[in-house]
Amino acid sequence: LILDLHARDLDARTADRLASYPFMSATAEAINLIDYMGALLAKERLLPHKLNLWVPLLVDALLGDEPQLPSRLAGLLATVEANLSKDWTVEHMAERAGISASRLHAIFQENLGKSPRVWLTDLRLEHVCRLLSTTDLSIAELAYRFGYADQSALTRAMRKATGMTPAAYRRQARVRD
Repeated sequence: LILDLHARDLDARTADRLASYPFMSATAEAINLIDYMGALLAKERLLPHKLNLWVPLLVDALLGDEPQLPSRLAGLLATVEANLSKDWTVEHMAERAGISASRLHAIFQENLGKSPRVWLTDLRLEHVCRLLSTTDLSIAELAYRFGYADQSALTRAMRKATGMTPAAYRRQARVRD
């Protein structure tokens, strides 16, 4: 069996492990998954969404691990984090992961304990706060870099999350240092 996987669809740890073992024996679980997909192919009922669901399971089975963060979700998280300025909607994230928006919500709740929108907001604000503490970038620039419509949208999000404006957060961070 030859798997043609894209690094963007795998978390770094899984990609490294697969790269270090270009040939491996199939586990019993992997053989069962391969048999299942073979049966679907024989009946010509292999739909693309089933293949998207099957590959992360097969990777986990081949590595013999307990299932980790689903590979599809890990790839999505990495893609979103690398492109935080992009206008990410739940629908766009779900499309990128090859699943429905409701399924994406369920996977996020199950694996991360929060919705995709809350996760994205938390991630953006984490980056903003780090840069507020360590750089002199303007608040407007930070808003742009992390996907906020403008400086006031970032200010509202920061105030809601931290109780402080970006400027107040920066001042407080610099006093601590």
